[in-house]
Parts: sequence; structure tokens; C-alpha cells
Amino acid sequence: MTDRPETAAMPPEKDIAFREFVLLCACLMAMNALSIDPMLPALPAIGRDLAIPHPNDRQLIISIYFLGLGVGSLLFGVLSDRFGRKRVLGSAMAMFILSSIACAGAHSFVMLLIGRACAGFFAGASRVVTVGIVRDRFRGDAMARVMSLIFAVFMLIPVMAPSFGQAILWIAPWRWIFWALAILATLVLSWMLVRMPETLLPENRMRMSAGTILRTVGTVVRTRSSIGYMVASGVVMGGLIGFILSVQQIFFDIFGAQKIFPFAFAAIAGSMGIGSLLNSRLVSRFGARRLSQTALIVLVAVNCTHLAVILTGHETIVSFMILQAATMMTVAFTASNFSAISMEHFAKGAGVASSFQSFLTTALSSALGSIVGRAFDGSTLPLTMGLAVYGAISFLIVTWAERGKLFTRPHHGALRDAEFEAMH
Repeated sequence: MTDRPETAAMPPEKDIAFREFVLLCACLMAMNALSIDPMLPALPAIGRDLAIPHPNDRQLIISIYFLGLGVGSLLFGVLSDRFGRKRVLGSAMAMFILSSIACAGAHSFVMLLIGRACAGFFAGASRVVTVGIVRDRFRGDAMARVMSLIFAVFMLIPVMAPSFGQAILWIAPWRWIFWALAILATLVLSWMLVRMPETLLPENRMRMSAGTILRTVGTVVRTRSSIGYMVASGVVMGGLIGFILSVQQIFFDIFGAQKIFPFAFAAIAGSMGIGSLLNSRLVSRFGARRLSQTALIVLVAVNCTHLAVILTGHETIVSFMILQAATMMTVAFTASNFSAISMEHFAKGAGVASSFQSFLTTALSSALGSIVGRAFDGSTLPLTMGLAVYGAISFLIVTWAERGKLFTRPHHGALRDAEFEAMH
């Protein structure tokens, strides 16, 4: 069930150019950001049209999507291990498009939430199957570097997404955000079907049975570094979800900055793209463990500083943006690295392992993020407190996963630049 992580996976015979591979994988994963961030400036309008009584209830439009995403993540990686990555991903994306169209036509809050839950469920494939595709090709620090490149491109989407949503609101009703999403998803699906080869080697396909799935999940749970980094990722990402759920109310209700919200959000989210790009440059030199563990310490320090600013009455929109951007940059250093570390032991069963990883991290982050979002009280204190606490808990979990041996770089996980370049 496991393999040595330093051995590079073989590319398929009919391959895709490396740059196009990264760009396509980024677009596939970005469908989730496109399903979330353009909604943020539209939440007040949706609330008015669908008669949503409490402002915090509008957060359900986002959180129910994450719930569906977590459940779908548990299924599609398993299916892709049996039937291949391309077939499963293509089918799920087609259903995602139909779900988005259903959201566009929803005439009640309940109907919209059902459509959003379905869209999140099918979008789970674009997340876990894409990670499986990358794991088919790379592993160890090389996978961390590829995932960082993907995240760096991927982060262009959330940077532009609120502006995209706001631009639609200037010329059309909020329903056209869902129509635009369906159109974009159709274009990405067509690109994937035409250009992406099947990356799962025949010998790595698994018979889909309860016993096989449970054995793979059992291996994940028994592998300390895998389960530890998965849980740690879910906890620290809970702060990110809390930010997404709270940010519209923070800019609209606290700072009265509706007009600059898309641009301010882009500046904060852009720091994640910068962090991912830096990580892709540094991970081969320092290793995924050193970078991600250091990032957690910086994350906690930044948010403790932010707490001091808030409690002393010095919080402004400028201080919030600067400290939140610094936080998001540290999150970027954890996301791709934690994913790569937790997946480094799996070639056969990568889809199952990726599904379990995505389900666990999404379930944890959604639950923890919802706690932060629902705690919104007209100040930035709940968000900042949540980020600091979740970062500290994540660091403790990582310490457990590494048996207290932090800031090391195992020899079996390191890949030299020459080896990385040879892979593509």
C-alpha cells in the first residue's frame, strides 16, 4: 500500500507539457474559489432578494458549499482509483455545471442552499482528483514544489474573483454569477477532456471494495506523519474559512468600505499567491517540513500582534489588511506543504488517500471556520483570536506528528533540483 517516496512516478506515454499541466491543474482546483469568492460582494443582494432575516445566516451560502465539498471529497478520489482520473473528474464537473445552473434559477433560500450543497459535492472531484493527478506524477518535496506552483497560479483566481462578482453585479443580477460560473466550468471541462492524459497507471488501479478502501484509510491513520499533517492542515485552514465567512461583514459593517472591498480582498488574497510562489522556489532548498513549521510559528506571532493592536484600540482598515495579508502568506506556506507531506507515502491508493485527506481537512476547517464566522460581533476580534488559536493547535499537532523532531528534512523526502527538472 505504500511506496518509497523518493522514487519519481512515470509520466503517461502521451504527455502534456509541464507548464500546461500546472495551468490546467490550477484551473481545475480554482473552480472551488470561483464558487465562493465571487459570491462575497453579492451576499447582501442575495439576502434581500431571498428574504434572509439575519446577516450571519447569509454565511450559509458559503458554509453549505464547504459541507458538500467535504462529503464529495470522500467519494471521488476512491472512484478515480478504480475508474481512472479523467473519467471521474469529467463526469463530476458536468454535474457541477448543472448544479450551478440550478443555483442560478433558485427562487428560495432553501433551493439555493440545496443547489450550493450539490455544487460543493461535485466540486469535491476537482480538488481530490487533481491532487491524485499530481501525486501520480510527483512525490515528496517535488510534489510540494509542483503544488506550490499550482497554488501560485490558482491564487490569481481568488484575487480577481470578488472583482469579477462585483463587475457582474454592476451590469446584471446576482444570478448571473452562477451562469458565468457554469460557462467557465464548461470551458475548463472541455480543455481537460481534450488535453489531459490519463495519469493513473494500470498497475496502480485498485479494485473498489470496502476492504481495499478501509485498508488504505487504515494505512493513512496509522502513518503518523500522514494523519498528523492532515489534521494540522484542517485546523489551520479553519482560520482561512473563518476569514472567508467574515470578510464581507468586516469590510461592509466595521469599516464601511464596500467600494474598495474587491480590491482590498484582492490585495489580501494576493499575498497567498506570493507565498505559494516563494514556497515553490524555496522548498527544494529547505524542505517542506522546515518551511511549513516555521510558517506556523510566524502565523501565531502575527496574530498575537494583531490581538494586541485590537485590544489597545488601534485597529484600522490599514492595520487589518497588513496583518491579514501577512497571515494569508503564512497559510500559503502550510497548504501545499502539508498536503505533500501527508501524501508522500502513497502511489497506489493515492485517490483514496487524497479523498480522505480532503474530507478530513474540509470537515475540520468548515466546522472550525463556522465557529469563527458565527462569532462575528461587529469587530475583528473573533477572527484574529481564531487564527491565533488554530495556528497554535496546528503547531502542537505537527510536533506530535514529528515526535518532537521539528525543522528537519528527512533524506527520503528530499529531491534535488536536477531530479525535479528531469521529471518534466
